[in-house]
Amino acid sequence: MKSKEFIKGTLKTIVLKLLSENEKMYGYEISRKVSELSKDEIQLTYGALYPILYKLESEGLLTTTSEIVDNRARKYYSLTDSGKTFAEEKVSQLQQFTETLMQVLKTGPNTMLNFEQ
Repeated sequence: MKSKEFIKGTLKTIVLKLLSENEKMYGYEISRKVSELSKDEIQLTYGALYPILYKLESEGLLTTTSEIVDNRARKYYSLTDSGKTFAEEKVSQLQQFTETLMQVLKTGPNTMLNFEQ
């Protein structure tokens, strides 16, 4: 599958969904969880992940905290209250869009798409 075109438009929503299900997560943890849940179909690179996190933070949807783990600072991301509301909205919108898209793509033996009209 691995269509970058489709994945790119959903990464923000995927990150928001994961953060809404967890009190806090750090970058590598988010990336690993996406890979695990998608059975390695979606590889969330740092070059894609961190701009999303920084943008969400600048919009007031995320807060960050740092903790020392194994003598290294680890930055954790958490949703703000408005971030939780926004996450719910984005996930709902994506689910509705996916359902609509499935209806459009649904074809049966007596259905033929005519692209020439």
